Amino acid sequence: MSSQADRIRARLADGRPLVMPGVYDALSARIAARAGFEAMFISGYSVSATQLGEPDFGLLTQTETVAAAARVCRAVACPVLVDADTGYGNAVNVVRTVEELRRAGAAGVFLEDQVWPKRCGHMRGKRVIPLAEQVQKLRAAVHARGDGDCFIVARTDARAAVGLEEAIARALAFREAGADALFVEAPQSLDELREIGCRLPPPLVANMVEQGMTPELPAAELAALGFQMIVYPLSGLFAAARALEEVYARLRQDGDTRAVHDRLLGFDAFNAIIGLDEKYALENRFKS
Repeated sequence: MSSQADRIRARLADGRPLVMPGVYDALSARIAARAGFEAMFISGYSVSATQLGEPDFGLLTQTETVAAAARVCRAVACPVLVDADTGYGNAVNVVRTVEELRRAGAAGVFLEDQVWPKRCGHMRGKRVIPLAEQVQKLRAAVHARGDGDCFIVARTDARAAVGLEEAIARALAFREAGADALFVEAPQSLDELREIGCRLPPPLVANMVEQGMTPELPAAELAALGFQMIVYPLSGLFAAARALEEVYARLRQDGDTRAVHDRLLGFDAFNAIIGLDEKYALENRFKS
């Protein structure tokens, strides 16, 4: 039987760009699955924001990431890729991180070359570790998947920390170390996206952060530039935060939510998302 990682490889082989939404808990994952996405991405930015109420600033721990991944992977059947930050330490820590995420059900991991504590790829002040050290960490990740499988995305933040040439050189070294896909974070222009697509082997990741540093392009245009995996890590989080702001503000102002009922899912519709009828059926099956 094919692994979840092999499902991603097979999907990429058909030539169509794979668009993945960012999710952060079981509910957002279920909603993404109902929308028909074939794979999804657990965003560290989003988990830090929703679990801690804090920015993506190296505050999230390995344990918290693995716990979030386990909840998401239990909730959906499609492959889930997990933002594993830097692997939370050295090569030995990377081994444990990959092993724990595989046990949680993850199809793969994103591993980056930032100095810890890391920060969001579209924030200021990023630094990267020496290339040789990151290559060893990626080799450790390849070792950790062992006889099982894990789709490894190697991310470099060297574009902002050093420059585009260094980022491309690092990405090529990461492929030699065994990475399945390459991700140059935060290119700052269409020309830079084009150069990355021309000079690096596929599959390549494009990260679409609304109002971030990288130009926002449709999937078809990114595919034409050479990108096969397109991630929208924060769209769901930003939409949910905006909705909560509006509804809570109206409730505080009016003392009720009648003015925004058209903005809310109905009780029955929401229960359908979380599987209430299935629980009723299970309860009836084992009723004494």
